[in-house]
Amino acid sequence: MEFGVNFFPAVDPARKSASTYYDESLQLVELAEELGFAHVRTGEHYGSACGGYSPDPVVFLTAAAAQTRRIRLVAGAAVSPFAHPVQIAARLALLDNLSHGRLDAGFAHGGPQSGLFGVPGRDSAAPVEETAEACIALWSGEEVRFEGDVHRFGPVTGFPLPYQRPHPPVFVDAAHSTGSCARAGARGHHLQLSPVPGGRRQAQRMTGAYRAARRAAGHRGEGRVQIAYTCYLGTDREVTLAAARAGEDHRARLTAGAGAGRGAFPADGRHPLPGAPGTTAHDYDYDYDYDYDYSYGGGYDFDRALAGHQVLAGTPDDVRAQIETVRAWYGSGSCLSLQFNPGHLPYGRAVRAMELFAAEVAPAFTHSPASTGTTGARAGAGAAGGRGGGPAVAATAAA
Repeated sequence: MEFGVNFFPAVDPARKSASTYYDESLQLVELAEELGFAHVRTGEHYGSACGGYSPDPVVFLTAAAAQTRRIRLVAGAAVSPFAHPVQIAARLALLDNLSHGRLDAGFAHGGPQSGLFGVPGRDSAAPVEETAEACIALWSGEEVRFEGDVHRFGPVTGFPLPYQRPHPPVFVDAAHSTGSCARAGARGHHLQLSPVPGGRRQAQRMTGAYRAARRAAGHRGEGRVQIAYTCYLGTDREVTLAAARAGEDHRARLTAGAGAGRGAFPADGRHPLPGAPGTTAHDYDYDYDYDYDYSYGGGYDFDRALAGHQVLAGTPDDVRAQIETVRAWYGSGSCLSLQFNPGHLPYGRAVRAMELFAAEVAPAFTHSPASTGTTGARAGAGAAGGRGGGPAVAATAAA
């Protein structure tokens, strides 16, 4: 089983600047390579504090490529309504060449953000498979005349060609749609998912449709299923779960605001954390500046999300057990893309979580030996501490 590191910024600019977020994230990219994680991944979002620090995965991943040598770089994903396939194919091929063939190319629909680009949300899913197919054609090196339902262009020859031949691995974000899973499987693509709200039954329905379609179309292998999870990991269960509750509530609040065209919130306040009487968000380095009532974001409930395996949180023993369940749900070929620095979580706390995961969680699934290292060596460095690193703490997943 593979594990990678995912970056989805749900950040209030009043609490953490963009430059600080990027500096910290790139330090975590270097740490991910040192610890043996399989990939780093980021996506494309606009117009709100929920994801808005990540408007261009190619730019961020190019910076990541310059600081690493082995780790895979996952565009998770380039959003098809936001640019023309000729542009998307060229920019992804450029990244593949700059990284000497480390790109995994993901494609996604635009959702509510598509309205910013004049594409109605209900129409944003249609171009996903079409854009992926157009890019594959442009990566062939042949002259292309493309006639799709949405995109019509050519004749044109794509430049540059990607480093990987015939093209980089292609992932499609299925957005909890069984139909999208089946279409991705039929085309031989890999799959990107978020935790499935419907639990085991829905997860198995989606992955079953994907793998059945792959087999029916004659593609070899089961395909790769990459699931994005937020992971809160610590040695003290009460402290870790309190921080997780605050962090997930923060993200749900921003998600609700983004859906309403907002995504900003007051930058001050101290509210109690459930499950930790007498403590506040500031005690756990989480700023969340609203009451705990779960009336927003579709009635988000952290305890229900944790029990339903929508988030990973707790001690290493807890998270190992949670991953065992997730692996049973999604089957062979599954890969977890883990976010260790959600919201305003301090850099040092994210470092400690990644090191703890590499040493005490990943080896149970990768059969790689964990070694002792300089745990905490980066934790106090922060954005100003430079991006140098000590010895790897553990080997986890192969690229």
